[in-house]
Amino acid sequence: MLKWALIFFIVSLVAGALGFSGIASAAGSIAKILFVVFLVICLIFLALGLLAGEILF
Repeated sequence: MLKWALIFFIVSLVAGALGFSGIASAAGSIAKILFVVFLVICLIFLALGLLAGEILF
C-alpha cells in the first residue's frame, strides 16, 4: 500500500513538472488517500500486536 502511495506521489510530481495540473492533482489526491489508509491499517495492526502480546505474557 505504501509502495502505491509513493508511486502516485512520484507520478504527481512528474505530471506537475510537465504542466499537467489535472493529472498531478488527481495523482496527489490518490497518494494522500492511500497513505492515510496505510497509516490506519498500520495503527490497527500495531494495536492488535500489543494486545496479543499482553494476552500471551
